[in-house]
Amino acid sequence: MLNLERLRTLDALARHGSVSGAAAALHITTSAVSQQLAKLEREAGQRLLAKHGRGVRLTDAGRLLAEHATRILSQVELAQADLEAQRGQVAGELRISAFPTAARGLFPLALAALREEHPALRVRSRELEPEQGIAGVVRGDLDLAVVLDWYNKPMPLPDGLVKAPVLDDPADVALPAGHRLAGRDEIDLAELAEDEWITWGEGEFCHEWLMFTLRSRGVEPVIGHRAAESHTQLALVSAGLGVCIAPVLGRHPVPDGVVTVPLKQRVVRHIFVVWRADADRRPSIRAAVHGLQEAGRKAG
Repeated sequence: MLNLERLRTLDALARHGSVSGAAAALHITTSAVSQQLAKLEREAGQRLLAKHGRGVRLTDAGRLLAEHATRILSQVELAQADLEAQRGQVAGELRISAFPTAARGLFPLALAALREEHPALRVRSRELEPEQGIAGVVRGDLDLAVVLDWYNKPMPLPDGLVKAPVLDDPADVALPAGHRLAGRDEIDLAELAEDEWITWGEGEFCHEWLMFTLRSRGVEPVIGHRAAESHTQLALVSAGLGVCIAPVLGRHPVPDGVVTVPLKQRVVRHIFVVWRADADRRPSIRAAVHGLQEAGRKAG
């Protein structure tokens, strides 16, 4: 009997072309990918992988099984969607993630409304950064993920995902109250060329966006501090340790000692929800998307 999770690992390898690519997409270690594929080879009774330079390639048997794996995984998702649609009820379990400010700004309202309107639906939520949420949806650990684009830098989405808008979230710059520009009505990013920035973690999508945006304005950023959570960033601003980008969603209350000022070049995050196309007919998916959009309208 072929194991479904091992077929999912093979599918990821076929899609991404390498063990490291599959590991990143599935958010597991390369060692775990190799172990899953070795077990799948034993189950299949044939070699599925061959060495290719420093990496691996699929054998003929591996490509054949990968093609079947794609169809099998799609059929499993369709079966679940059809069962829910046939029942016609918003019921069962729904697993959803959001990055921290969206979880704080959207989940309380959206999930409370879902519980009241659909008592047979059990929602399980967690905070994950956008890339992790997308990976969770791709590998089937999550049903939905709330993620984001920046106005000038889209978030890449793998094939097979569907998305719907939730809200557009404007962002200001947060300054210490004693900052030389704190009394301004608006600020150009270029005026902050000499300031230290408080940003997200190295390699995170939002950090890469900030670097790209500042450099496009002729600013080579000086990074003073890194923090994943926006309220931690604002606390560092309050202590006079730098400036940061402060989106509106989930921002309040702003700490004492922090002033937020609009930017001349309008900075907006496009917040949206993603799910697998194969799950599109599930009533629970449609109900959750609607609930998030309603919460987004109220938050906006």
